[in-house]
Amino acid sequence: MTDAILVINAGSSSIKFSVFAAKNGELTQAFRGQVEGLFTSPHFIAKDAAGSVMGEKSWGDGVKLGHEGAIEYLRVFLRENRGDLRLAGMGHRIVHGGLRFFEPVRIDAEVVADLEKLVPLAPLHQPNNLAAIRLVLEKMPDVPQVGCFDTGFHHTNPQLAQLFAIPKELTDAGVRRYGFHGLSYEYIASVLPEKAPQAAKGKTVVLHLGSGSSMCALAGGQSIATTMGFSALDGLAMGTRCGALDPGVILFLLDQRKMELRSLEKLLYSQSGLLGVSGISSDVRILLESKDPRAKLALDLFVYRIGRELGSLAAALGGLDAMIFTAGVGENAVKIREAVCRNAEWLGVDIDPAANARGGPRITKSRSRVAAWVLPTNEELMIARHTLLVLGLRRRRRPARELAAAA
Repeated sequence: MTDAILVINAGSSSIKFSVFAAKNGELTQAFRGQVEGLFTSPHFIAKDAAGSVMGEKSWGDGVKLGHEGAIEYLRVFLRENRGDLRLAGMGHRIVHGGLRFFEPVRIDAEVVADLEKLVPLAPLHQPNNLAAIRLVLEKMPDVPQVGCFDTGFHHTNPQLAQLFAIPKELTDAGVRRYGFHGLSYEYIASVLPEKAPQAAKGKTVVLHLGSGSSMCALAGGQSIATTMGFSALDGLAMGTRCGALDPGVILFLLDQRKMELRSLEKLLYSQSGLLGVSGISSDVRILLESKDPRAKLALDLFVYRIGRELGSLAAALGGLDAMIFTAGVGENAVKIREAVCRNAEWLGVDIDPAANARGGPRITKSRSRVAAWVLPTNEELMIARHTLLVLGLRRRRRPARELAAAA
C-alpha cells in the first residue's frame, strides 16, 4: 500500500479536494475534484492525473447536500476508488491563523476551539474551513488532520508592515495586517530557485490574480509586505470584493444610508469589485469579451489598482527585479498581463508580446531590466507537503529563502 494525503479546501458552497500519493517522501497527484452547489444543485466530479473523469454525480436542483453530505460522499468515493492507496492524513487550507498559528499544525479539538475564536476575523471563510475539519473529526476520527494557514507566510513581515495607526490596545487585541493567499505565495517562493533564480534571490512582486486577488513583495523568497491586510477585503479590486476603501465610506453607509451590518457585509464581499463596477459579471473572461463600456471601466480600474500597488510594493522592497503572475487570471489573461506590464514600463518592464501570448514562462525581453514571469501556483501541493512534514512522513526541506540564497 502507498500512503496518500487528501487535501481539502472547503468554501461556503463547494469543497475542492486533491489526493496525492506519497512515496519515499515525494508527492504525485492521483486525482482531484470538487463538490459544488452544496445548498442549491450539488454536483460532484473527480478527475485523474491525466484529466479523465473517474467519477461524477448530480443530486438535482433544490437539493441541500451541505458540507456533511459532501464529506460523506467523498469518504465513500475515496474508499471505493483508492486502489492501493492508504489514507495517511488530511491537510486543510485554513484562511486565518491569527497571531498564534503561522506554522502548519496537527489538528485536535483544542486547536479547533482556538481557531473558532478567529471566526470574527474571517467570517465568510473560517466557518467553512472548520466545518469540514469537525466533520472529519466526527466521521473519520482515526485520520490525522493538519491545518495550513493562508496568513502564515506573511508572519515574516516587519512590524511596521503589520501595524495600523490605531491605539495599541486594538493592535494587541489582534487588529493588524495579516495578509492572505500565503499558501500560494509560499509555493511560488519554493519553485523560484529552479524556475527563476534571479527572482528568487532578488526583489520580486508576486501577483496572485483570481476571483480573489492580492500581491506580495518577496525579498530573497520571504514575504515583507502584501496588499491584503486585516481581512480579505483590502488591496486590489477583486471579482466581487471592493479592495481598498476609505473607512469614511463605511461610516457614511452606516450613518447616512442606515445600512444594516449584514447588508454592508454583503455589499463589500459579494456586490462590489468587478461585478459592482461593471454591473455585468465578476468573471474577467466575460468582461474581456464584452463590448459594454462598463466592462472596460471595471478592467481598467483593476489594472490601475494593480499598478498603484506595484509601485507601493516596489517602494517597500527598495527596488524591483522581477514580477510573477499566478492564479487563474494571472496565468491565463493575456490582455491583463500585457496591460499591467505596459503600465509598469517606468519600473523597467519591457514586455515581449509574443512570449506573453504563449503564456511565457518569461514574458519580458532579454534586455528588460525587470523580468516578468508566468508561473502556475499549486496551493494543494503546498498543503500536502506540509501535511507530510507535520505527520513525520517527509524530511524537512530547506526553506525557500535558504534555497534562494544558495541558487
